[in-house]
Amino acid sequence: MKHIGRGIACGWYGIARTAAMDRAAVWVELDDGGSVKVATGVTEIGEGVLTGLCQIAAQEMGVRPEDIVLGDNDTARVPEAAHAGATRMTYMIGNATAIACREAFGKFRDAMGAYWQVSPTSIQAFAGNVWVEGSPSKKMTMAHAVHVLKKERGVVVVGSGLFTSQHTPLDPETGQATPWQSYVFGAQIAEVEVDDDTGEVQVLGVWASHDVGRVVNPQQIEGQIEGSVVMGLGHALMEDYIEETGFTKTPGFAKYILPTTLDIPKITSIIVEEPDPKTPLGVKGIGEPAMVQTAPAIINAIYDAVGVRMTQLPATPERVLAALMAKKGQRERAQPKAA
Repeated sequence: MKHIGRGIACGWYGIARTAAMDRAAVWVELDDGGSVKVATGVTEIGEGVLTGLCQIAAQEMGVRPEDIVLGDNDTARVPEAAHAGATRMTYMIGNATAIACREAFGKFRDAMGAYWQVSPTSIQAFAGNVWVEGSPSKKMTMAHAVHVLKKERGVVVVGSGLFTSQHTPLDPETGQATPWQSYVFGAQIAEVEVDDDTGEVQVLGVWASHDVGRVVNPQQIEGQIEGSVVMGLGHALMEDYIEETGFTKTPGFAKYILPTTLDIPKITSIIVEEPDPKTPLGVKGIGEPAMVQTAPAIINAIYDAVGVRMTQLPATPERVLAALMAKKGQRERAQPKAA
């Protein structure tokens, strides 16, 4: 017989390095043709950080994302961005990019204000066009503006940005500290179907709501959440690394079982946008936090469905069935015997 159950789990996750100062730096240059060079040691490992940086730089500099040129990430030639991990990429390098672009755009405003003989604060730019607010006649493309500044005035617009995430180290006696500058929060609900004849668990749906700070790219955030839920599902029900006397018993994917497309339920991502007040850009991160809640939500749903509490992961059919048989045995032993 199959039983339906639902479970919920909540969690929080710290961003950037812990108990140590975290820094990231960026150089920016407004170049010929109205393009913007962004130089930093960031490494793309599949999370889409380069796309996010292009969006941030384009927004801050008033150009199109396709006008952003990301430079060589060799740290011998560009500013250090540190490692790709700890849910820190958009948080650290995105904020450094915003700071660098704001410095560069401030210089651009000053130079264009002097050229047009207006207040720098009246200079506006968007999607590769530059104009003076309230003056329709004073307008040109960013490419033309760069040409004017470089060729006629000898002005090269550059900027640099350094973002530091503040921490305090762990006290060796009390263990107290401020290990993280910012935190993300999330909650997930899982619905499962449990077959009490076989112990098989099928996840029917997952609803994942996460605080991500200011949203840069909603589609990428949803992709991160969905990927994390899939990893959490595998952790909860399938992935079992077995080691005996220092040797692995699961040397390949024939025995180390991973979720496939047939195992993936409908995942509903709910993005909660609450800009981080401690950073200039307001972004946070979602690389790892969305995986925290999935397994406990599924385990809670199994309990709701069949009343057994799984205390060892993964909750394979064999383990679920063993727990059900143990529960049945306890119930039978608790029943009074007939005289």
